[in-house]
Amino acid sequence: MRATEMQVIAGGGIATPFKEIAADFEGTTGHKLVIRYGTTPELIKMATGTSFDLGVVPQDVMKNSAARAHFAPGPVLNVARVGIGIAVRAGSLKPDISTAEALKQTLLEAQSIASIPASATGTQLSGIYERLGIAETMTLKTKAQPAPAQIIEAVANGDADLAVFLLNVITDPRLDVIGPLPSEIQREVVYVSAVAANSREPDAAKAFITYLISPAGAAVIKAKGMDPG
Repeated sequence: MRATEMQVIAGGGIATPFKEIAADFEGTTGHKLVIRYGTTPELIKMATGTSFDLGVVPQDVMKNSAARAHFAPGPVLNVARVGIGIAVRAGSLKPDISTAEALKQTLLEAQSIASIPASATGTQLSGIYERLGIAETMTLKTKAQPAPAQIIEAVANGDADLAVFLLNVITDPRLDVIGPLPSEIQREVVYVSAVAANSREPDAAKAFITYLISPAGAAVIKAKGMDPG
């Protein structure tokens, strides 16, 4: 297969393992990946308004009928999944989140939290807050961030008390991860992959998906704090 350049859209939450896997694939095949990362709303806009060859996106993107129409028909492949966790500034006291009730109290006692409401994680959190009966309060407490990196910055700099986001994202030396949300209310964000309906390089895109779900790709995903598949 001739070396080619592919346009890829991907969720920001999978960026850390994805960059490494993409670099390995490029080194092995000679293909070049031009990757644009975004939140769910941004990815829907990319899928419906721009040209691309391949998507590795949260499942929520595929639930949007307009976006789904821009991917090839047929089943999509699950690539990775990860739960939601909470972190504080490194060295800070770690509040209790061991049960749903303890988590509720910790969230209510926090002055502010950093997260991305307009994301697949934000959608899952919205459901969790509703279940805990604190949705309206958490809307007021949430300091919305534009991208995952800013969540870490906000808590590390003291601008927010808690980082509430994907576990693999909030693992950073400047933060202390308290842990995942309690199992009884935990929700995962699942990333899926599919070739664009009008891909100019469908064979190369399919080759990358094969590499992404291979043992080598799965090993990187696991090493970066996510579960393959």
